[in-house]
Amino acid sequence: MKKAIIFTGGILHPFETAAPALKKILQEVGIACSVSFDITEIRDRMRADADALLIVYALRWSMTQHEKYAPHRGQWAFTTTKEMRDLITEHVSAGAGLLGVHTASICFDDWDGWDRVLGGTWEWGKSHHPPLGPVKAHLDNQHFLAHGLDDFLLNDEVYEQQRLMPDIEIFGWARSADVASEGPHPVCWTHRYGRGRVVYDALGHDAASLNHPTHKRLLQRAALWAGGESPEALGSI
Repeated sequence: MKKAIIFTGGILHPFETAAPALKKILQEVGIACSVSFDITEIRDRMRADADALLIVYALRWSMTQHEKYAPHRGQWAFTTTKEMRDLITEHVSAGAGLLGVHTASICFDDWDGWDRVLGGTWEWGKSHHPPLGPVKAHLDNQHFLAHGLDDFLLNDEVYEQQRLMPDIEIFGWARSADVASEGPHPVCWTHRYGRGRVVYDALGHDAASLNHPTHKRLLQRAALWAGGESPEALGSI
């Protein structure tokens, strides 16, 4: 059975219910997940299982951009160490793979190379999102992760104007359904980092978003492929 490690936690999102929901979604397709809010526990699990898929579904960053974050810094502010950066890059590039969900692109803002691992990141001063609300998602159903899946409507946030790496393969876009904005904006992509497969899905604010029937199938396929499954094997999901 494939194993996965979910790193979660942070402000303004219901990770305490959403991360277990993601765990259950992936367990339905045979991925045994562990969930932790503690980066040291994530570190130990990566060291113990070099093949475990790393899933970042967290909002953990330096929180230095505005004083409105000051009340939360004691619990949630996070800066990376060279040890952790090296561990993640080696873990993913060796072939274990990475799935980034929603706020993963905002994480690790003090790490200059996180964008090259994930394929893109939030850019402070440029990236933004409309309020949580109805979102129209469009998929390239010729892409192996979205094959046979229809466009869908869900309640979520659309991350706009993120900084993207030139070698990603975008297969999903979204726009706010009730707020005027440019778009649609790239929200799903695949990426290669060394021998590791990487998928990023910018949707997934809460358990309801994760469990939307189409989004759920997309997440299951993404985790299976990032974890090493062949594209051909995903057709039944």
